[in-house]
Amino acid sequence: MNTTEGTSNYEYVTARVRARKAALFDEEDYRKLLRMGPGEIARYMEETEYESEVNALGARYDGVDLVEYALNRNLAKHFNDLLDWADGKLYGLIARYLRKFDSWNIKTVLRGIYADTDRQSVRDDLIHAGEFEEAFLNRLAEANTIEDVVEMLDGTIFGEHLEAAYEDYESTGLLIPLENAVDLAYYDRLMDGLSETANRANRLYIEFLQAEIDFRNIRNVLRISRSGADIDPSEYYISGGRIFSANELSQLVGNADDLIAKVRDSTYGDELDEALDELERADSLIGFEHALDIALLEYSDHLSHVYPLSVCPVLAYVLAKQREVDNIRAIARGREAGLSEDRIEEELVVL
Repeated sequence: MNTTEGTSNYEYVTARVRARKAALFDEEDYRKLLRMGPGEIARYMEETEYESEVNALGARYDGVDLVEYALNRNLAKHFNDLLDWADGKLYGLIARYLRKFDSWNIKTVLRGIYADTDRQSVRDDLIHAGEFEEAFLNRLAEANTIEDVVEMLDGTIFGEHLEAAYEDYESTGLLIPLENAVDLAYYDRLMDGLSETANRANRLYIEFLQAEIDFRNIRNVLRISRSGADIDPSEYYISGGRIFSANELSQLVGNADDLIAKVRDSTYGDELDEALDELERADSLIGFEHALDIALLEYSDHLSHVYPLSVCPVLAYVLAKQREVDNIRAIARGREAGLSEDRIEEELVVL
């Protein structure tokens, strides 16, 4: 069926998702990978649920390239499977959420141009799981300037926000305004038309998204704070969360302790004690962001256990699967670059 009309098949989809989630790599898998080179990592993946992708691509690629292509193809396959499985309103909720990979791809292209990364490397990092067609993604990846990307996205849900942020980008020379504008556009559209007074499915969907928005707002305001740029955080505030107003968030810029205290006192506090302790211990922005990722993963798991026959397990799986791919990619790239196991381990987010 795969339309937004008709009956949602929660039992079937959540059962499939539980099986997929059980197959995700665990700490022991990551410990093994940390001791391997890129070629060994690819061979290890061949013995897991990445087998078909590694076999299909093994004749054309090897080493870290094989790992990269296999990861991205597998991720897209899994998320397209979710859409193939789902019916009724559940299909609509999942499709709406998977637009996040359009956001991911835009930011990947912007960062590639900003860092003067070669085009092939940018294309390698694109994830074909959103709404953008492959031909359009390829055109974005071939863009010569950031201004070209902003112009190409005119007419999409991202166009207006990116155009408004472009002046801040030009005045600061930083990507932060454009990246935050992409987040703002995605979440604005994601929350548009959803009502907490509607059916249970919508209420749970909103509860999940509110957590993402709250943690995304924290991440964005911290990046602005650490950049030292003269940017008003309230201009990039994403509405729809539960614990921050735009003014509150602006006042908390530069004060991580108060930010954490605010989260502890919020609806997430009881479930996130350990993650918040890690946030307090983090001594760098990357460490803080990784702790935020762990906090969001833990909260998504909490919602999945409380509401097992809902959209929550599906969205929690999307987060967990994306994190697995990010972790494996970080290990493969780190090993290729000759980084130590300890240094690579700092890049991983593992529950």
